[in-house]
Amino acid sequence: MTPEEEQLAEEARRLFSGRVEFLLSAPQLKFLPDPDYPEVAFCGRSNVGKSSLINALTGRKAIARTSVTPGRTQELNFFEVGDPTQFRFVDMPGYGFAKAPGKVVEKWRKLVRTYLRGRVPLKRTLVLVDARHGLKDSDREMMQMLDEAAVGYRMVLTKADKIKASALEAVAEKVAAEARKHPAAHPRLHITSSEKGMGLDELRAALLEDVRS
Repeated sequence: MTPEEEQLAEEARRLFSGRVEFLLSAPQLKFLPDPDYPEVAFCGRSNVGKSSLINALTGRKAIARTSVTPGRTQELNFFEVGDPTQFRFVDMPGYGFAKAPGKVVEKWRKLVRTYLRGRVPLKRTLVLVDARHGLKDSDREMMQMLDEAAVGYRMVLTKADKIKASALEAVAEKVAAEARKHPAAHPRLHITSSEKGMGLDELRAALLEDVRS
C-alpha cells in the first residue's frame, strides 16, 4: 500500500475497532431504518461467510451471528459503525441455497432485490464468493441484477486460507476477468480470510473510502 493507503487503512482500523452495534433486523421493507447514514451491504451465497467477515472486519467474535446451517439469515440485519455513527453494515440473506420452503426463500429474494434497487443511502455492495468454489450461476444473477440497478459492487473472495496458493491464484484470475465484463463491478478484487486476517486492512480502507465518496 502507498503511504496514503496505509494512513486510510489505519484510520479505518480504528473506526472499525470502535463502536459497532447491532441496530435492527428488517424482515420487510417497512421495517428498514431511516436512511440517515451511508450503507454497505454484504451479499453472497448461503454460508459464504458474510457474518464471519463482518465479525473479522470489526474485530468481534459475534457481532454478527454465524451458522453452519445455510440460509439461517432470513432478514436484513443492520449494524451501526462509529461513535457518532458514520455508516451502517447490512448483512443480507444468503442466496443460492436455503433450508426453507420455496415461498419463504422467494420472500427473502424479493426483499433483497427491492432493497438493492431502491435504497438511496446504499454506497456499495460486496458480493462475497467462496474461494474454494468460485463464481456460481446465483452469483452471476446477483451481479447482473446489480448491473441493471446501477449499484456499484466489490467482488470479495472469502475463505482464501482454505485452498492452496496456486488454486487461489487461478480462482482469483477467473473471478477478476469475469467481473471486468460487468459495468457496476469495481475493478479491484479483494481476497480475504476471516480466520487469518488476510486482506482485511485493504478492505476496511476501501469501504471507508466508499462511504465517504
